[in-house]
Amino acid sequence: MAFAFCIGVALLLSLWSRAETAGIPDGVLRTECHDRYFMIAVDPSFTGDEPHFEAVDETGAYAITRQYAAQCGYSINVLPLPGHVELRASYFSCQTQNKDDEMFTFNFNLNVTQEGKEVTYPLNKTCFPSLPWSPREVTCETNYMEVSVRSEVTCPSGTKKDDWNSLKPAHRSTTSDWQVMFQTADEQLPPMNISDARKRGYVFLLTEGRLVFRAPYGQPESFSTEVNGVPVEAVHATIFSRQSWVVLLVDLVAACSMDEGLYHESGYMMWETPDMLYPNLDGQQVNVGLKGELVAQPVAEERGYIVGKQNNTIQICIPENAEGRYRKSAVDDDLYEFYVYHLYLEQILVDEDRVETRIRFLRTLATPLLPSPIFAENQTVLEENMFTVYLGDVPEDVQLAAVHLNGQEFTVPLNVSSFIITKVVHPNNTHGYKLKVPFEDPVVLQQLSKTDAVHYILNINYTLTVLPENDLYYRMESVVALVKDVSPPQFDAVCTESGISFKLDHQPFDYLWEITIDSDLLTSELADQHGYIMSNDSNSLLLEVPLFSHGYEYKNISLKGFFGTFEIIMRDLETSEVQGSTIKTCPFSTTELITCSTDGTMTVVADLALAIPNGGNPARTNLRDKYCGPKETDGSRALFSFSLNSCGSAVKLNSENVTYQNEIFYSKKFLKVVSDNTAERVTMQCTYPLSGLHRLFSGHRFESDAAGIGSLLHTTHPTAGLQSPTIQPTSALTTTLATTTLATTTLAATRHTASYKPAFHPPARYVKVTRFRYPTNARFRYLANAMSKGVRQSLQKKMNAAHI
Repeated sequence: MAFAFCIGVALLLSLWSRAETAGIPDGVLRTECHDRYFMIAVDPSFTGDEPHFEAVDETGAYAITRQYAAQCGYSINVLPLPGHVELRASYFSCQTQNKDDEMFTFNFNLNVTQEGKEVTYPLNKTCFPSLPWSPREVTCETNYMEVSVRSEVTCPSGTKKDDWNSLKPAHRSTTSDWQVMFQTADEQLPPMNISDARKRGYVFLLTEGRLVFRAPYGQPESFSTEVNGVPVEAVHATIFSRQSWVVLLVDLVAACSMDEGLYHESGYMMWETPDMLYPNLDGQQVNVGLKGELVAQPVAEERGYIVGKQNNTIQICIPENAEGRYRKSAVDDDLYEFYVYHLYLEQILVDEDRVETRIRFLRTLATPLLPSPIFAENQTVLEENMFTVYLGDVPEDVQLAAVHLNGQEFTVPLNVSSFIITKVVHPNNTHGYKLKVPFEDPVVLQQLSKTDAVHYILNINYTLTVLPENDLYYRMESVVALVKDVSPPQFDAVCTESGISFKLDHQPFDYLWEITIDSDLLTSELADQHGYIMSNDSNSLLLEVPLFSHGYEYKNISLKGFFGTFEIIMRDLETSEVQGSTIKTCPFSTTELITCSTDGTMTVVADLALAIPNGGNPARTNLRDKYCGPKETDGSRALFSFSLNSCGSAVKLNSENVTYQNEIFYSKKFLKVVSDNTAERVTMQCTYPLSGLHRLFSGHRFESDAAGIGSLLHTTHPTAGLQSPTIQPTSALTTTLATTTLATTTLAATRHTASYKPAFHPPARYVKVTRFRYPTNARFRYLANAMSKGVRQSLQKKMNAAHI
């Protein structure tokens, strides 16, 4: 009695040999001889999804249709993984040339359509199986079962009742031709001759030394059942012939496990087959592998396989990451993956008659969709002032196509230089992408908290594409960098001979503040207005502030020199509140100087070389009030400091300003007769805008928002008129009134340029004078503008009486 069993599966093989073909591009077609079948694999880009193969022999070419393939021992499968069209042919297929069951020659035609024309490529290969044939062999393909037994079979050692029962139909048959009788699970069907069986799709073949029986799956005479819970399809055929009183009978049985596999959450793909489909006395040997490779069970277990037996069922557990498996990504709202295993399994059994049965299973197993999480890691280092975000565990068949940063789309590869994306490849067939974006990049969102901490926000939407389908998958990530205790920028300041030089090295957080001179925003227009020299680029801001320009404050004024202070203020960008400042004080010296303070003090350093007689002493000079002398003198200069409403100062009023004026005189009692009847007169004045005044010496106190504009005038007068303040100057330098509310002072002389000094605001309770009302009396307007001494004195008395 002969018996066989078979399982089939579409399988990719790792070892290839080149077929003898012409006109087919390199790498498109590959072939391989296996121990029990021949395989052709073709790239579908060359054949299309529906390739057309023909089997060729001396009688002609036969199109391998689905029905013809199952009947004649061919199997055609389109395998997305690994991505080829595969034809497998049994060594006992219909058109194969068989020589002594040792040399098998295959001839096929591959028909493809190219440029609208059908082109035929002949494919030829001869295979020599290295493994000797066992007495009984079973193959289970994807579309058929095949059994082959050695034609010389030794009679079994025992006789069973069922054997005698099976002889009864044959004995009653009146024909001497070969007949076949099928038996299902429930009944034994009437016999039919071989030619009728072939019409039903069955193949019976007698080779040099073997009898072959092949049956497609799903035949009416086959039956499906479960053995130990495993689905099985079986076909039981008995062929016989009666010659006179002798009956020759061969029993052919094929039973194949139809298990489709089960994925276990522990990371294994499981497949089962019943153990007791065939008689087996001495145990069994199992060889297993993927991609057409078979290894012994101990070797497979070293590779992570689990081969076991439970409830008379053989279980094969393939590790998820087994070498030779195929992985594929898929998008179904989220990103998933699945694994495909081309299982190749062999069982070797020995029955009680020491007859060996070799059973081969070929199965394609696939896992369900499994989550394929991609992670994002914020690797930002605050000291680097940039975001660093890593997108990891990206499968090899997934690529980054674009990124959206806070809503702005950037395709990959990037065509911008402000940030970069770098691909990182890992040895486990995954890769990642490292994104670097500077904090100061315009695409980054920035928020300043009340605690002076900066939040940098980067919302990332990765657009990934799954190959080769180009299905899109989106991965969103939001990262925030918190920079605490952010301090306002600080300038480096250096004293120079002509002023103070400030330098600011730009930092990522500078934009959070506005830079002002007092309350005015520092801009190029402001710098031009006040004579600053400013340059600003991406690295630093340079500001040269000349001495006596707008914004200076002067202290410790003496004939030896003075200190000039300039302050740059940092204000909150939103509230304009002062958050910090850079203050620099430097020592300076100058020949002349005038300051007009906010508290009503005029301080003057004047060069009197031309205002006193030859050999005269500057200490003998005085203001209009002869009791107001200099605080300090040297060989030619004198220092005066006095309240604006004292020492005989004159007052001028108009609709916008008030001006206090005084002069420096040389005392008459020290005058000597000189030949020259002219001398230089020194006039000084301070002008304040009425809009910034709170009090004009009411209650002996002067209060102004801004320092006045001072003028120091050197004019030429006859010596006889030194004590007369009513003579008009012959030359003078006047300055325009300040256009800002910043405190300023002005130095003016025939030999010096104007200079400015910032205001000093002492703490005081201000009473704002919002509007100044002038009498409409024409006579009073005349008195207010008259320059004669009598008129001025009369005006002064009226102001004093009015407490102005």
